[in-house]
Amino acid sequence: MKLLALDTSSDACSAAVLTDEACFSAFEITPRAHTRLILPMIESVLKQATLQLSELDAIAFGCGPGAFTGVRIATGIAQGLALAAHKPLMPVSTLAALAQKAYQETKVTQVLVGLDARMGEMYWGQYSLQAGRMQLENAEQVLAPTSVPLPNRGQWLGVGSAWSVYADDLAEHLAAYLSTTPALADYLPEAKYIAELARFAGLATALAPELAQPVYLRNKVAQTTLERTGLSV
Repeated sequence: MKLLALDTSSDACSAAVLTDEACFSAFEITPRAHTRLILPMIESVLKQATLQLSELDAIAFGCGPGAFTGVRIATGIAQGLALAAHKPLMPVSTLAALAQKAYQETKVTQVLVGLDARMGEMYWGQYSLQAGRMQLENAEQVLAPTSVPLPNRGQWLGVGSAWSVYADDLAEHLAAYLSTTPALADYLPEAKYIAELARFAGLATALAPELAQPVYLRNKVAQTTLERTGLSV
């Protein structure tokens, strides 16, 4: 399988091409520069892989949750490329990408992913390893740090910005379940892990470009934002 992946859901901007032989990736922390950098990044990784868009099997993208503007940028760019090249799209959770990154880089097998969603809330997901892939347990949610569901077993590693912003609340609420390893609060989603999860999922999960949508989790706020900008979901 030959996949292009991209992500702009956080302060980081990234693109990757994954083939059966190698992964070519670009990653840069560039707040508010995503629209300027993402297309050159995509061009660069395709060039490194010596591939054209027409030679890909699918395009994967970080569909959220994350920064509303960033998630919509990734969705729009992915849809535009997919429509132009007549390729299907594979939306991948940014929380799942963070969990997969933690596994690949530290070999931890149980991860609590939390991203700061502002207004005293977090985007939250509980992931554990199954056959080389970090799989979601229960559902991704947006909630307060003191309201996160308790795992049914320990020990878990914290990953994502919420573990910095709400460190004390999370440590107190989840004290009995946390690994002694410090939380990886500086982790940001990367396209290469989005590509990896898309390959695990397989082309059977791919969608027509017009059917792919961003994931906000906080639907009420997302709808208000869309109404102000005149966009529709």
